[in-house]
Amino acid sequence: MPPNTKLLEFITEARKRGFSDIQIRRALLQKEWPEKTIEDAFNQLQPKFKSKNQVCIFLSNELLDDLEKRAKKNMFTLSEQIEDILRRSCISKKTAQSQEKIDDLLVGVFSRATRGRKRRNRILKNKVVM
Repeated sequence: MPPNTKLLEFITEARKRGFSDIQIRRALLQKEWPEKTIEDAFNQLQPKFKSKNQVCIFLSNELLDDLEKRAKKNMFTLSEQIEDILRRSCISKKTAQSQEKIDDLLVGVFSRATRGRKRRNRILKNKVVM
């Protein structure tokens, strides 16, 4: 069964007014629209965002509630909290990669290989001279 045309018009108008798809879904669910009808309507419409720097994710109510509590605790909006989580995960990944590079340098400096000793001695002499 195709989605109700009034429903499609409502979603389109709400998007034009700046409401997110999540806000629109919540409003429709509160007005007791069937979830299947809502999903069919959103599937029929073009996605709101076509930019590669925007992502749309659907979360369970339980997870969404947990994120909202965490955001409130951190004085963030929900989207800011999610952005912060993503940013931190990217930073921790970069930090781990840079830590590996530092470890490789230290292995090279303290290696038993002759090249490592000469290099370490040269570094130590330069520090003493300075």
